[in-house]
Amino acid sequence: MSVEIFDLLKIIDNVKHLRRTGWTKFAEITEVESVASHMYRMSLLSWSLAKDRPDLDINKCIKMSLIHDLAEGDESVGDITPYCGVSDEKKYELELGAFMKIVSYVPECVGKEWIELWKDYEIQGSNEAKCVKQLDKFDMIAQAWEYEQKYKVDLSQFFDSTKDIFNFSPVDIWAEKLLGSRTHYREQNNISNK
Repeated sequence: MSVEIFDLLKIIDNVKHLRRTGWTKFAEITEVESVASHMYRMSLLSWSLAKDRPDLDINKCIKMSLIHDLAEGDESVGDITPYCGVSDEKKYELELGAFMKIVSYVPECVGKEWIELWKDYEIQGSNEAKCVKQLDKFDMIAQAWEYEQKYKVDLSQFFDSTKDIFNFSPVDIWAEKLLGSRTHYREQNNISNK
């Protein structure tokens, strides 16, 4: 085993424990999901598409889901959200630098694949990348819905930020069902948008 594997383990450990920034600003949410749990859930969602989307390379979707936020495990980057005041260009630059360092910890053939997958995700160059981006947003609203029910906190801003973006089957159907359940719950409990 080479020394680099321990560097990779450090990155993996960091994402295992790195709380997703978007949720940390809500004091009511006491158990915040980690970046790793988000990537893992997206990977399983990707895999679940195998029957519905035979046109997609599901293994590519799974792999892309597993590495799309891996750069956040580098301590110089972390989980940068739109509310952090970092431009998209600067975020890309920081994450690319971290990702290039991370891929040096694995065999070159693996690192090359990781770079290709990460860049594809960033530029939304393939149908698989578009699918994974939709799963990323779907996972966010699914998590928001879970937190709203568990912690009685209004997370409308997360739902508002995804309004009308779901257009990739069956993720669009999942999102529609989730939003319908949320609307029904809010109506039944006399909860209005703030």
